[in-house]
Amino acid sequence: MSTSEKKHVIFFATPNDVLSVYLERGGVTHHKFGDFHHDDAIDLPFGSKLRSRKDSTKFVYMLKPTPELWTRTLPHRTQIVWSRDASTITYKLNLKRGDIVVESGTGSGSLTHHFVRCVAPTGHVHTFDFNEDRVQRARKEFQMHGFSDFVTVRRADACATGAFNLGSKDLKADVVFLDLPNPWLAIDNDTAVLNTGGRVCTFSP
Repeated sequence: MSTSEKKHVIFFATPNDVLSVYLERGGVTHHKFGDFHHDDAIDLPFGSKLRSRKDSTKFVYMLKPTPELWTRTLPHRTQIVWSRDASTITYKLNLKRGDIVVESGTGSGSLTHHFVRCVAPTGHVHTFDFNEDRVQRARKEFQMHGFSDFVTVRRADACATGAFNLGSKDLKADVVFLDLPNPWLAIDNDTAVLNTGGRVCTFSP
């Protein structure tokens, strides 16, 4: 697949039937609205109707992935931060291009996508999760979504000493976000990485 070809798209059939799809040559997505061949989708512009080869009256819209659409279609590994909450969090944190963000925990990666959109292409998100399987799966998804330059995933317990080591003594965060039941246990780690005037948000289950 050339770099100009699409890899990750959203198939939108109805407001209640939205599917995240990774395109590959020769691939077919079987759907109740029809069988949709990936070869037909790769060169279509976003917003196009992708029609079933068996019945051209059946189609899905092929949409460009956004954090909101990804949040609706992602595989749930944990409870997630939905887009309505994510918009409030990013607004209250005054996130902007170039900011450095520390997030714990990564979970299913919903909020991470919203963070990346705010800070890319000159900022970076350092996201941490204590579960190795979630770390590996999130890292793979970020790579498939073209986010590898904007997000780093690490395994760490946010409450353990030195958990938010960013790999450089000179690297500090503008924002720390904690999705933890006991965020006060991570205060020392917050202050260790925050810039003067940095912002902290906690979102406790």
